Amino acid sequence: MAFILIFITAIFVNNIVLSQFLGICPFLGVSKKVETALGMSAAVAFVLTIATLVTYLIQIYVLNAFGLEYLQTIAFILVIAALVQMVEIVLKKVSPALYQALGVFLPLITTNCCILGVAILVGNGTYDAQGMEPGLVSGVWFALCTALGFGLALIVFAGIREQLARMDVPKGMQGMAIALVVAGLLSMAFMGFSGVNNGLAKLF
Repeated sequence: MAFILIFITAIFVNNIVLSQFLGICPFLGVSKKVETALGMSAAVAFVLTIATLVTYLIQIYVLNAFGLEYLQTIAFILVIAALVQMVEIVLKKVSPALYQALGVFLPLITTNCCILGVAILVGNGTYDAQGMEPGLVSGVWFALCTALGFGLALIVFAGIREQLARMDVPKGMQGMAIALVVAGLLSMAFMGFSGVNNGLAKLF
């Protein structure tokens, strides 16, 4: 049951973008088309899940074991950067069109505060494990669910922006202005899920 609660909490209640405001750069920059948003969501999901797994092991068996906790941020950034390079190489060979569409935003995953933030939360055991003991399994599951929440927010936002592109938006509100208004409304909409987690916890 804890896995279900983590799933619901990470995607809807504490959405990494709309509730915790991490990963805003790709959220605003790669949300003009649903197709591009899907590609970015898949890339972030892969990097976030694998990075959390690798950084957790590094945290426990290297940093904590040798008293090098102060190197956490640097070590995690290096791991994430290496994984992003792998994704870039694979995309360039498998899907050149998607690689071109993502453009400069794919390297931005390297310093995406969403990925680094989740890796640090899991490494320190400070994420909401919903009654489970913070560890590798619950941490990787939390990372995967967080990536799904990021993807959901990004794709929904991209769909709305595609519709807005076909509408007669006032000149002063075109572009990023209306996008920020929509992002704020989406964030308010996701606040409606804040009571779901407590309700499910009491139910089960």
